Formats: sequence, structure tokens, C-alpha cells
Amino acid sequence: MELFLTYTIVGLVLGSVYAIAASGLVLTYTTSGVFNFAHGAQAMLAAFLYWQLSVGWGLPVPVAFVLVVLVFGPLLGVVLHRFLMHGLRDVAEVTKVIVTVAVLLGMVSLSQWIWDPTEPRKLEMLFGNASSIELLGVRIRYHEIICLLAAALLALGLRLLFTRSRLGVMMRGVVDDPELLRLNGHNPDRVAMASWALGSGLAAFAGVLVTPVAGGSLEASMLTLLIIDTFAAAMFGRLQSIPRTFVGALVLGLASTYLLAYAPSSWDWAGNLKTALPMLVLFLVLLVLPQDRLRGAQVRTRERNRVPSVRQALVWGVVFVALVALLTRIADPLMHGSFVAGLAFAIIALSLVPLTGYAGEINLVPLSFGAVGVIVAFHVGIEGSGLASRMGWVGLLAGTVAAALVGGLVALPALRLRGLYLALATMAFGGLVSTLVLTEIHPRNWFGWEGAIFPTGTIMVPPVQLGPFDLDSDATAMIVLAAIFSLLGVGIVALRNTGYGRRLVAMKDSPAASAMLGQSLVRLKLGVFMLSAAIAGLGGILMASSAGSVSTEAFMITASLALVMLTVVGGVGYVSGALFGGMMVGMGFTLINGTFRDLALTHDAWSPVLGSMGHVFAVLVALMGVTVNQNPSGIVHQLCEGYRPLLRARPVLYVAAGVTALLVVLNLLDVIGDWTLALAMFCVVGLTPVLGQVWMAERVLSPEELDALAARRRILPVERRGLDAPLSREERYDLDVALGLPPAPLPSHDVEVALADGVPLKEAVRG
Repeated sequence: MELFLTYTIVGLVLGSVYAIAASGLVLTYTTSGVFNFAHGAQAMLAAFLYWQLSVGWGLPVPVAFVLVVLVFGPLLGVVLHRFLMHGLRDVAEVTKVIVTVAVLLGMVSLSQWIWDPTEPRKLEMLFGNASSIELLGVRIRYHEIICLLAAALLALGLRLLFTRSRLGVMMRGVVDDPELLRLNGHNPDRVAMASWALGSGLAAFAGVLVTPVAGGSLEASMLTLLIIDTFAAAMFGRLQSIPRTFVGALVLGLASTYLLAYAPSSWDWAGNLKTALPMLVLFLVLLVLPQDRLRGAQVRTRERNRVPSVRQALVWGVVFVALVALLTRIADPLMHGSFVAGLAFAIIALSLVPLTGYAGEINLVPLSFGAVGVIVAFHVGIEGSGLASRMGWVGLLAGTVAAALVGGLVALPALRLRGLYLALATMAFGGLVSTLVLTEIHPRNWFGWEGAIFPTGTIMVPPVQLGPFDLDSDATAMIVLAAIFSLLGVGIVALRNTGYGRRLVAMKDSPAASAMLGQSLVRLKLGVFMLSAAIAGLGGILMASSAGSVSTEAFMITASLALVMLTVVGGVGYVSGALFGGMMVGMGFTLINGTFRDLALTHDAWSPVLGSMGHVFAVLVALMGVTVNQNPSGIVHQLCEGYRPLLRARPVLYVAAGVTALLVVLNLLDVIGDWTLALAMFCVVGLTPVLGQVWMAERVLSPEELDALAARRRILPVERRGLDAPLSREERYDLDVALGLPPAPLPSHDVEVALADGVPLKEAVRG
């Protein structure tokens, strides 16, 4: 009985913390329509700040508690709503997801910048770990009592807020009809901001409370994912009901502790199952959750994708392979490995193009399907031993097929899910893979086969050998992976131009209309899910093989979120967007961080600044996701649209190509280094559209843009003309007159340019 009471209290405490965090999540979602994936990161940041104030700077615990929970938490919610969430009401679901994911990654990077992750930190309970009382033979610490009381008071307070207060009624009104609330003289945005402040404060409260309950160790990723477990509790209430959310949180907390307490001793995997239980519950709740019926209205977004023809894709694929082959000659051989990793991640990111870009289905964990491919290929596909071992066709094929089958199995129960619910279901699948599959590092008997799924937590994957191509050489691997990426990209573009691809886009725009036209949505979703999983599995095998070894950290949810975010930033509807996202994840971080680290080692005076630049880069890259709202079609789309008018100004393109060729030649002759070449190429790419607008504006700009440019020139003071574009002969005439210089004669003296006093300019000059 004592054991039962002990675990019951522990479960109730854990459930209480889940309830506090989940109620804040539900509150913000119901008033703004934005599911805050960064809710856990807010709690993590609050916990670190509380440690800094109370332990690092020695402030009294009550002061630190008030500053973090009542000041920092609400203020953070106000800032997030004012600058980010306010403009997300009428955007596509994938944009909402990516913006909050970017905030999550940015906060994790910021915390690791401020608080060195290699330094251990512990957070004690409120009033100390030893302060406790004994009740019915069970020792209960004051911190646990506070958790229970806080959850109970919060449940009562929220009930009174929503039923007895004017603010609560307005919050409910924002959910039902914000425009009607506005007509009644209230500001829905201000009400939503208040709910974000309250929800963020509850996240900070949960972060301070849950850290000592979970062991007291402060680690950014772990603490963020711990609060993500509350997503399952929020789903109990269907993101609407606070009481059902509290019930779900308590059930989740009790189930976790009872499983650990009463599982048979032979279940050595019970600990992993306890860790995976919230994700398992989340997946099951999503499956049984009643779904909204399909609506007939077309979903209109600001996303615009230009579909290339297969011939264009084929030409660009050949050009890309040729450029990579040239790169193997001019780039430092030490950088070849980073290029190979970037190309492998680009293949994984390519899996999102047909699934998310064409079909509109969100998968947040493509790396988990890559992990499935790697595991299967590792167990069945390695040929030879020692340094002579290679991954052959059998391994590649088996891993790819296994990933496709697992993708189909995941898609089958998830076929009834859409939008946010599907994104959460894929996240739950990723959590299950991380906590149940990748943690199987010890040998075990699996239906007659004995062995470990992921031996020792790090598996060695030998280089891939494809017929005559041995990818043991990084230069060869670069060319082969570029060719594979190009072939897959051309295939995806060809798929988009078929009837199947058009049906995918129709399903994305209006599922109800697509179903009414006789399309089988089940078949469409299942097919595209399996195709996407197969590509991710193949990319995962190539990624692991190029690295030589891969650990469980490579497939963490945060890594998958970063890959998805950067692919959407690049343009998830384009093959080039996948290349952008993959190269940033696989190559950008390693290259930039390594460069700044080397510079810090060689420049002692600038070591602190250079050492921090890597963290600054990580935060800036993470925050690139918040720009998706401004440019939902992606950076690559924006860049291509800037270059498209230059097709009417070929001399500008010829100049840019000539400068590029000159830079390459100078690099081959060792006149300039690799970094100088990269920076110069970046400048050429960015400045070419500007050159076109200055040099050949009449060909590049549209008539409306030319009229606007002329209007700006007319109102410019004389002394400022010529800064944006060369002066015309008439403007030069005006400038000479203003400066008192003899003006050059105009080609036509019939031009009437009036001075301020009304005297024609040509008469004034004669006079």
C-alpha cells in the first residue's frame, strides 16, 4: 500500500506539471489558432533563467521565482504575439508550424550560447530537496505539494476566468468569432495577446516546477522535449477543453509511474516504454480523435509554385552534376566530406517535396524514416569485413523498401488526419523511433533472430559501392550523390507533371472537391507517403555511409525539425528548396562553426568574439524560419523570380557569367582562396539583379515599376539624382543649371523644363 501511495503521489505530481504546461498550450491555441511548438522551449528558457538568478547570481528563491514566472514568462508571450503570432491567423498550416518550430530551435540555440551545455547544472526543488512532511507513511516534499496545489488552484482559476470574468468571456469570444467581438467594441488582438502572456507564464511556471521533478539536471534539448510530452495531454482536450486536458495530464502522469512501478522485472525495456508513453498516447489519441469533416471551400494561401517542365529539370540536373564535378577540382579536399554530407541531407529533404510541397501533408520527422533505412541496410546490406567492407545494392534496396513499408504502415492509421494533427502524429512516430527503436542497443531475441537493433548506440556504416563507383573517395561520392539527387529531382518534377501529380495538388487545394471528383484520397495519401519515406530512407543510408558512423543523436526530433524548417524556408515546393535545406543542415553548420573555431584558435585577441560567431550563426539560421510568413514560397523562389526578368537583358547575364568564370580561373591559379571565391560568388549572385535594374532598367522592370521609378526621380532633389541610376541628358541639363555650369545642349530644344519661377529653362539659359 505504501508503494502504491508513493507512486500515486509521484504520478499526480508529474501529471500536475503536465496539466499546467498543457493548459497554457491550449489557451494560446484556442485564442490565436497557432499551435505553439515552442511551448517547451519557453519552459526550458525559463528554467535556465531561474537557475541563473537563484544559483548563478544568488538572488533569493522567491525573488527569482517572481521575476521568471510573473515577469519574464508573460513578457515573452507578449513579444511572441506582437512580432510573430499576430500575423499568422490567415496563413497555411505548414507556415504556422514552421514559424513556431523556428522559435523553438532559436531558443534552444540561444540557451546553448548563453549557458555552456558542457557545464553541468542542477536545480533543486523549491524550499530544498530535504524539506518534506510525512503523510500516511509516505514522504512528500514541499515542492511536490506546491505542484499539486498549483494545478488544483489553476484548474479552479481558469474555470472562474472563463465563466465569471469579462476577460475570460472575451477569450471565448475570440475563439468563436473575432470579428463579432470587434464589432462589440473589443480588440481581439489585445485579448489574444493577454492569452499568450498567460500561456507563456504557465509555460515558465511548468519549466521551473518540472526540472527538479525530472531529476534536476538542466539540458536544453531534454527539457524542451520533456514539455513536448504535454502535447498528449493537450490532445485529450482536443485543444479546446481545459478540464479534459487536466484529466488527460493526470492519467498520463499516473500511467507513467505505475508502468515503472509494476512492470515485471523481466521487462528491461519498461524504462524506454515509460519514456515513450506520452508519444504513444499522443499517437493513439490522434487516431481515435473525431476529425472535422472535409470542407468544400478551397484553401487559398499566398504560396505560389512555378512548375518546371521535365526538359528544364533535366537540363538543370545535368548542369548541377557538372558544377559539382567542377567543384571537386577547385574546392579544398578537406571540404569534400562536408559537401557529401550536405548532398545526402538534400536527398532526405527531397522527400518533403512530393509529400508537403505537392500533397500538402506535413511530416516533421523525415530523419526517423532515414533511421529505419539505415538500420535495415546495416543488418542486411554490408558485404565483406574490416576496411574492405562495403554497402552494396542489396543494402540500399532493402533499406529503401523497408522505409517505404514503414511509411505505409504509419500512413495507414494516419490517413484520416490532416494538417496540424498529421504533423503531431508524425512527431509522435519520431518520438517512438527515438525512444523505443534507437535505444535498443543490447542484444535481444527478436522472434528467433538474436541481436541488437542499434548496437552500442553507434553503428559503423561502410562506404557505398555502386558497380564501378566506390564512394570511399569523397570526390567520387560528391559526383555520384549529385547524380542521384538530380535523377530523383527530375523524377519528382516528372511526377508533378503527370495526372497523379495534378491530383496531389488538387487534394492539397481542396480535399473535398478532389473526393467529389472521384479521386481516392486514401490511395493518393498512401502512395505519396510511401514514396516520401522511401526517398528519406535512401538519403539516410547515404548520409550514414558518407559519415562512416552514425549515432542516435543524428536522428533526434530537433534535427528533423531543423531539416524540415530550412527546406520550407528554401521552398518546399521546389527541388532547389530541398537542396537549400539539405546543404544548410549537412554542410552549413559544420563549415561555419569549424571556420570560426579555427579562426578563434589562431587569433587570440579576437577569440571570444570569433567563438561566439558560431552561436550567432546558429540563432540566425533558426530564426530564418520566421521569415516564412513573409515569403511562403521560399527563398529559392524569390531568387529565381529576381533573375527571371534578366532573360530580357542577356548582356547582364553574360557579364555575370564572365565574372564567375574569371573567379573560378583565379581560384584554379591559386590567386584567390576558396573562401574568397565563395564570398565573391555570393556577391555576384546577389548583385546581378541589381545590376540589371540599374543598367538595363527598361528591359528588366515592368511598366508599372518604370513609372514608379520615374516618379521617384521626379521628386528627388537635384543633388541626389544619379545615385540609383545614371543621369539622363535632361537630368544632367538640370544639374548643370543648378550648379551654375554651362549646360550641354539637349538634342531637342523643344523640351520644356520649367524653373520654379515659371520661366522656361532654355530661355533662362539664353538669358
